[in-house]
Amino acid sequence: MRGSTVAFVSKLNHLSLFATKILRNQHQFYTSKSCCSSSSLSFRNDPATLATALTYSANSKCILLGSQIHAQIIKLGLCNDIFSQNNIIKMYTKCGFLVRGLKVFDEMPMKNLVSWTLVISGAVQNGEIEMGLGVYLGMRRTGLVPNEFALGCVTKGCADLGDKELGQCIHCFVLKVGMEKNPFVGSSILNMYAKLGDIEDAERVFECMNHHVGCWNAMIGGYAQCGYGFESLMAMSLMQYKGIPMDAFTFVNALKGCLVVGNLNFGRQIHGLIIQSEVAFSTVVMNSLMDMYFKNGGELYALKVFDRFLDKDIISWNTVFSGLSQGDDAREIGRFFHKLMLTGLKPNCVTFSILFRFCGEALDLVSGLQFYCLALQFGISDEISVTTSLINMFSKCGAMRKACLVFKSAPFKSIRTCNEMISGYNLNCRHTEALDVFCNLKRLGLEADECTFSSIMETCSKTENQKLGRQMHGSIVKSGFASHGYICSSLLKCYVRFGMLADSFVFFNGFERLDLVLWGAMISALVHKGYSFEAIEFFKRLKDDGGQPDEFIFGSIFNCCASISAYRQTKSVHSLVVKMGYEKHVFIASSLIDAYAKCGEIENARRVFDQTSRFRDVILFNTMVMAYAHHGLVGEAVETFEKMKLAVLKPSQASFVSVISACSHLGFVEEGCVFFKSMKLDYGMDPSPDNYGCLVDLFSRNGFLEDAKHVIETMPFPPWPAIWRSLLNGCRIHGNKELGEWAAGKLLQLVPENDAAYVLLSRVYSEEGSWSDATKI
Repeated sequence: MRGSTVAFVSKLNHLSLFATKILRNQHQFYTSKSCCSSSSLSFRNDPATLATALTYSANSKCILLGSQIHAQIIKLGLCNDIFSQNNIIKMYTKCGFLVRGLKVFDEMPMKNLVSWTLVISGAVQNGEIEMGLGVYLGMRRTGLVPNEFALGCVTKGCADLGDKELGQCIHCFVLKVGMEKNPFVGSSILNMYAKLGDIEDAERVFECMNHHVGCWNAMIGGYAQCGYGFESLMAMSLMQYKGIPMDAFTFVNALKGCLVVGNLNFGRQIHGLIIQSEVAFSTVVMNSLMDMYFKNGGELYALKVFDRFLDKDIISWNTVFSGLSQGDDAREIGRFFHKLMLTGLKPNCVTFSILFRFCGEALDLVSGLQFYCLALQFGISDEISVTTSLINMFSKCGAMRKACLVFKSAPFKSIRTCNEMISGYNLNCRHTEALDVFCNLKRLGLEADECTFSSIMETCSKTENQKLGRQMHGSIVKSGFASHGYICSSLLKCYVRFGMLADSFVFFNGFERLDLVLWGAMISALVHKGYSFEAIEFFKRLKDDGGQPDEFIFGSIFNCCASISAYRQTKSVHSLVVKMGYEKHVFIASSLIDAYAKCGEIENARRVFDQTSRFRDVILFNTMVMAYAHHGLVGEAVETFEKMKLAVLKPSQASFVSVISACSHLGFVEEGCVFFKSMKLDYGMDPSPDNYGCLVDLFSRNGFLEDAKHVIETMPFPPWPAIWRSLLNGCRIHGNKELGEWAAGKLLQLVPENDAAYVLLSRVYSEEGSWSDATKI
C-alpha cells in the first residue's frame, strides 16, 4: 500500500504540471474563440447566423461568447426580433443563467409560444420547478395552447415536485386538447407516473398510445424506475418479438432493469443484442453497459468494454472510477486517472467527488490531498458536490480541522455541505460542534431537510440528552417533517435509547401506515437497548400483519436472540431466512454466526461461517473471531484473524474491535495492546473511537485503571458517555474509589440526567464497604 502511494504521488506530481498546461490552453481557446466570433459577427446583420452562434454558445456552455453575441444583437437593433430574442433566452438558460433569460423575456414587447416554452423549459432544467409551473399557468391565461415541449417540461416538473394531483390535471388537459397520442407527450406523462411510483397508471397510459419506439422506451424505463426489473426485461423482449427497432435509449433503460434484477447473465445477453444492433459504438450505451457490469460484479467485463470502445467521454471515465472505487485498489485508480489526464479530457465535479469519497473510505489522506491540489488547479474546488466530498473525506480520515477549513472557506454554503459537516462531527464524536452547525443554519439562510434532522437526532442519541431530543422533535414537527419515514425512524431510535419506552410505543402506534423502515427502526432500537422480549413481540406482530421482514430486521432479531441466548428462536428464524432466500446475505450470516455462538452452539456457528466464508467478506471473519473469543478459543480467534490476512482481506477497524475485545474478555492485555499498535504500524490505519473504547475496556476490565485513564486523556477524540462508563465499571470491579468518583463526575458533566453514573458509583462504594457513601448516592 505504501509503495503504491509513493508511485501514486510521483504520478500526480507529473499530472499537476500537465493539468496546468491544459487549463492554460483551454483559457486561450475560449478567449480567442469568443473574440473571433464577436469580431466576425460585427459585419453580419443576419438573424440566422446569430442564432447559429448562440446555439454554439449554449451547447459549449460559453456564457462569455453568448453575452458578446447578445450585445451584438442589441447594437444591430434586433431587440424586437422574436426569433433572435428566443435564441438569447435559450442560450442563457442552457448556460445556467436563468435570471438573465427571464430579464430578456420580461423586456420582449411581443412573445410567442416558443418564448413561453423556452422559459418553462429553462426554469425546470435549472431546478426552479415551481417558477416553471407558474410561467406555464401565466401562458395559459394568455390563451395560448401549449405545445408538446411545454407539456413535456411541465409533466417532468410535476414528477420532480412529487405533485401527482397537478400532474393529473395536466393529463386531463392533454386529453381535452387531443394530444394524448403524441409520442413525446404520452411518454412524458408515462414517465411522470413512473417517477411518482404509480406503475399501474403508467401502464394505462402506455396502452392508450401508438406504440412508437419512444413509448416502449418510456415503459421499459418506467418499470426499471419502480423496481420492476423482470417486467422491464419482458417489455424489451416483447418489443423485439414485435419487430420494433430498438435504439440507444431502449438498451440504456433495459440495462437499468438488469441492475434491478441483479443478474449478470441477463446483462450479457443484452450486451449480445447491442453488438448486433446499430448502436454498438454509442457512447451512452457503452457507459450504461459498463455501469451494469460493475454493479453486478463483472468488473473484468466492464474494463474490457472500456478498453474496446473509442469515443470515450468524461462520463465513461467517471463510470470506471465509480466502479473501481467499490474495491480498495488505489494503484489501479491512480493508473486510470493518469490515463485520463493524458487524453486531454478535463475531469469534472463528478470525477473529483468520486475520488475524494474513495480516499475517505480507504483512509488515504495523502492521495486525497494530491487530488485536492488538482481540483484547485482546475478551478472546481468550490463546486458544492466537490466541497461536500472533500468534507466527507477529511472527516473519515479524522482530519476535522481541514474539513472545518473547507467548510468555512466555501463561497456557497448549501444544506448539503452543512449536513456533511454535521455527519463528520458525529463520526468523530464532536457532538457540540455538530449542534453549533445546526444552530447556525438560520444565520446562513438555510432550511434543514430530512438528512439534517436525521443527523442531528443521531447527535442527540449519542449524547443521550433527552431535553435536546425533545426540542429537536418540536423543530421537526414545526418544519413539516413529522411524517417522514426516515426521520420518524431516527426519532424512534432516540426515544428508545433514552429509555422512554412508553413514549416510543405511543409514537409508533400513532402512524396510519407502517412501512418496513419503521418496523426495522423500532425492532433495532429495542434490541440495542436490551428490550429483547419486546423486540421479539414486535417481530411476531410484523409477521401477523402480513409483513415480509428484510435483511436488516432479520439481523436485528438474530442480535436479539444472541443477547438472551434464545437457541430455539434462533433456529426458528434461521429456517425462515432459508425459506426467504436470505441465507447468503453477509449481514444476516454474520448475525446468525453471532447468535449461534452466544447460544453455546459454536459448531453451528462454524458451519454457517464455512458455508459463507467463500464470499471473502471482512464482516464474516470479524464475527467468527468474536464467536471463538466468546467461547474462550483464543487460539482459533487469532488463527481466523490470520486467515483473513491470508485471504488478502485487509482488516478493518471493526476487525480490530473484534480481536481486542476477545483479548479483553480473556485477560490478554499484552496481546490486545500489540493488536492496537499494529493498526498504525502494519496497516497505516488511525484507530477509530470504537478502537479506543475497546482499549479502555481492555485496561479497565483487567485492572490497569491508570492506563485506561491515560488513554482517555490522550486520545484524539473528546470522551463520550460509554467510555467513562467502561472506566467507572473497572473502578467498581477493582475497588478504586478515588478514580471512580473522578470518572463519575466526568460522566455526569456529559449526561447529567442519566442514572447510570449514580448506579455505578453507588456500587463502587458498596463493594468497597462504604455503605454510608452508597446510601447518599
